[in-house]
Amino acid sequence: MTRRALVTGASRGIGAATAHALADSGHRVAVHYRSGAEEVQAVCESLHGDGHVTVRGDLGKNEAEQVVNETVEKLGGLDVLVNNAGVYFFHPISTTSFEEWQDAWRRTVELNLYGPADLAWHAVRHMTEGARIINVGSRGAYRGEPDAPAYGAAKAGLHAMTQSLAQSLAPQGIAVAAVAPGFVNTEMVTDLMASPAGDAIRAQSPFGRVAEPEEVAAAVAWLASEQATWASGTIMDVNGASYLR
Repeated sequence: MTRRALVTGASRGIGAATAHALADSGHRVAVHYRSGAEEVQAVCESLHGDGHVTVRGDLGKNEAEQVVNETVEKLGGLDVLVNNAGVYFFHPISTTSFEEWQDAWRRTVELNLYGPADLAWHAVRHMTEGARIINVGSRGAYRGEPDAPAYGAAKAGLHAMTQSLAQSLAPQGIAVAAVAPGFVNTEMVTDLMASPAGDAIRAQSPFGRVAEPEEVAAAVAWLASEQATWASGTIMDVNGASYLR
């Protein structure tokens, strides 16, 4: 039976690459987006195979139930949830106003932690033995995010949730794992990587570069596979040895 996957934040970057990787491995994919319908439709139409769909919803505004229900309706079920959607705001404590500080924390935690938690709760109601939940975390949860502490904290919470759910869902035959990327070469960081700071960022890895989205997606696709049950509870570092723990 063809497995069915929901990938959040899949209009570009890691999410789009993950949608491709799962489609290439035989999944029917629901490509989630919040805005940019034309962009996400292009991703959906470029996926290998048939039966892929798009699903819209704002995960920062309690629309997780709607996203899961629409996915189940369009795909006929749900076997894999990839929590990829997230936001990153610069908010250094020494230069950020208290109002901006509060807003950055609220918005970051709502989308990067509450959203995945809500999606997981709703998704599990439709999942059966062999299903997977894979969360896209960050190395920042371990090494720190001095200019975006809410991001590091939310991703640390996401890692902890991953391990808690791995234990609680194992009796149902559902495996839960996460990946923790470092810098990834996406559209969001194009200007940064082209600036003088780019060389220093590339030098963080002994490979002298940052990851491509497809490299992170490959790890997600393996964790989604039937062979990865015993990796449940894993937080897989995908950072090119830029941070070791």
